[in-house]
Amino acid sequence: MRREAKALNFGILYGMGPLGFARSAGVNREQARQFIDKYLEEFSGVAAYIEKTKQQARDYGYVTTAYGRRRELPEINSGIPQLVAQAERMAVNAPAQGTAADIIKLAMVKIFAHLEENYCSDQARLLLQVHDELVLEVKTDLSEQIGRETKEIMENIWPVEIKIATEEKIGDNWAELRTVMN
Repeated sequence: MRREAKALNFGILYGMGPLGFARSAGVNREQARQFIDKYLEEFSGVAAYIEKTKQQARDYGYVTTAYGRRRELPEINSGIPQLVAQAERMAVNAPAQGTAADIIKLAMVKIFAHLEENYCSDQARLLLQVHDELVLEVKTDLSEQIGRETKEIMENIWPVEIKIATEEKIGDNWAELRTVMN
């Protein structure tokens, strides 16, 4: 239920319409529309953000991430309603998803530099990124220490009042990861 609720919450924030919501939630289109309307009424700040972002896209033809990366949206002022609706969804989605991508890239750069500066390549290395996760290969005796250091870097990569929440997991392979309690 938590996963479904999270998907639906982010779906609304990222511009999911009644049809997409109905499919995801397994309800009819009218129920989906009512849910979205009630959600946006209850969380009026989200509704205001969505409208402000769409208006910015119409005014300037683009939206930006928190780090200033642009997503051009020339279709936003099209005379074709389907193109406008698609551009509006992109306008709402791009700042949030793009900022998340910017943050993980910054974290990767800083973690890579930290590992290069403090460890040998046979002790620890950054292997890959999957969405909002980073996978490192670390010697067993250093795993908890490097896990803490990595967590610290990731949680402080973006200087805002709200702390980024992260989980540190350790395991012999990706399938056997377990959460580390700090």
